Amino acid sequence: MSFASPFPDVEIPDLSVYDLLFGSISDEDLDRVALVDPTSGTETNYRQLIGQIDAAAGSLAARGVGVGDVVGVLLPNIPAFATVFHGILRAGGTATTINALFTAPEIAKQLTDSKAKMLVTISAMLEQAHTAAKQVGITDDKLIVLDWTGEADTGHPNAIDLLRPQLPAPQVTFDPATHIAALPYSSGTTGNPKGVALSHRNLVANLAQIRPLQGQHPDDVVIAVLPFFHIYGMTVLLNGALYNRTRLVIMPRFDLVEFLENIQNHKVTGAYIAPPVAVALAKDPIVDNYDLSSLRTIVSGAAPLDDTLGTAVAERLDVQMLQGYGMSELSPVSHMMPTDASAFGQDQPPLASSGWPVPNTENKIVDPTTCAEITIPEEGLSEPGELWVKGPNVMLGYLGNDQATTETIDVEGYLHTGDLAQVDAAGCVYIVDRLKELIKYKGYQVPPAELEALLLSHPRIADTAVVGVIEEDTGEEIPKAFIVTRPGTELTAGEVIDFVAAQVAPHKKVRAVEFIDRIPKSAAGKILRKDLRSLAH
Repeated sequence: MSFASPFPDVEIPDLSVYDLLFGSISDEDLDRVALVDPTSGTETNYRQLIGQIDAAAGSLAARGVGVGDVVGVLLPNIPAFATVFHGILRAGGTATTINALFTAPEIAKQLTDSKAKMLVTISAMLEQAHTAAKQVGITDDKLIVLDWTGEADTGHPNAIDLLRPQLPAPQVTFDPATHIAALPYSSGTTGNPKGVALSHRNLVANLAQIRPLQGQHPDDVVIAVLPFFHIYGMTVLLNGALYNRTRLVIMPRFDLVEFLENIQNHKVTGAYIAPPVAVALAKDPIVDNYDLSSLRTIVSGAAPLDDTLGTAVAERLDVQMLQGYGMSELSPVSHMMPTDASAFGQDQPPLASSGWPVPNTENKIVDPTTCAEITIPEEGLSEPGELWVKGPNVMLGYLGNDQATTETIDVEGYLHTGDLAQVDAAGCVYIVDRLKELIKYKGYQVPPAELEALLLSHPRIADTAVVGVIEEDTGEEIPKAFIVTRPGTELTAGEVIDFVAAQVAPHKKVRAVEFIDRIPKSAAGKILRKDLRSLAH
């Protein structure tokens, strides 16, 4: 049976992203600080940011960007990301955000698939950007290098060339429900990346859906370490902060010391993280050297967070620890814990869960083998099944890939997430693991996330990942654990195997162990299991 969000429906404005964020901004909010660059100390208020966005839109339009044209954005987290991203949307264009760690061939592949006619980057990424641009036919005057010497010297426009003309933003007309605003690409950790077509309405809807659950206020300060090129950072951090008029402290990459210093120095009140950051906050002794008393709320997403780890962070930092769930195809948030769960008769939502469906959405949990709908239990947890989601945040589809779209979104409008989930009697959803990542050992299903959470509770394990590998002698798929030990400690494979075996059913036991220096992860914090499988030996 389907079950709806327990939260009241919210109004979804029929607006573009720009008009939602800035169309009715008050004079008081115009003078609020929007973005902070902690490295330089530069602060940008909303009035300045809107002026920069309008100027970028005018310049892009003069350079040939119109309604429906795609512009590649290859940038780390810097304040200029907001100007470029929203300038593209303001001009009627579509922003395809590119992983800042991509190689030239990977960049070229995305530029080709998205049919981008322009690319914006910085000098640190120019080598791979220029190689990719040249390969796909983007000329130097269409490759903007924000921090370089400029068009007159190099043929590449820079930020001054982009903003100095002060051309008025163009008057553009499009349907927010069908016009593609953002074109992120799926992570590719389990398959070939696909362009996820997100309309203005998709992004606007998701901001409206999560706003009442976030509990953010204009006086809040949020730290942004998750990459803006990823949909989590794009919607929840960048656009979410701008929508709520909060102050955003921007970090180009995660460094634990800088992260802690910025929380301390800028009196950060909220943080959005992925589970690897939670591991550091729970276990690294250096955390105790910083005053983090301003921090009230931490929200984890991008991958399942174990409740033991989440509780350890909450108790160590004296914060409210919350979790959410989503995916690029859902703009991205479909489930979230509210900062105030009193309506559910709870002081704290169950941290093992991903929270409740966001407003204006419906869910189903479906047996992946029989396609039978799984009912909500009167107590405890339901049987596991694939999570299906329907709502205004569901993507338009995969760019140029009708087959993949119809395989993912059914005729009733439900998006099949590919994630295995359970639901409790209160309608709270628990993500078990990716269906594609489940290890099949002698016919039994073994969720890697469950074993990873257990392994992380070991005092000598700093990080871990579990994947299915084929055992040479038997040809059987078995769970293999990759282990990063804490500095100054020693651990044997046998100790790891015995630790797990003492706490799980026999079919879930870890049957092989390999010690490595670090667990490969995407910029959004997802474990790159395909990389680990290639390492397995």
